[in-house]
Amino acid sequence: MRASWNLVLEKILSHPDKGELMTLFQLLLTEEERGAIASRLKVFQLLLAGELSQRQIAAEYQISIATITRCSNYLKHMSDEDRAAIAKLIVTDPADIR
Repeated sequence: MRASWNLVLEKILSHPDKGELMTLFQLLLTEEERGAIASRLKVFQLLLAGELSQRQIAAEYQISIATITRCSNYLKHMSDEDRAAIAKLIVTDPADIR
């Protein structure tokens, strides 16, 4: 039986309690994986804000150029509409980005 990403999403969405979600993520992801996800989210937020270069992001946030380039490439291949939808999804308050 193959694991289903949709099942993972359903489990995450079914937990309205933040504490339960933190427990679930600690169960499913290593500390390193949680850190990688947090870094990737930060990179997308910073790239969408457009205030820092990739090198500045790498230096200021100690994130690898490879991760930043990968995120940048995802954004470059998105339509303007998709990029706007992603920005709306992950950038709730521009002041929180930095």
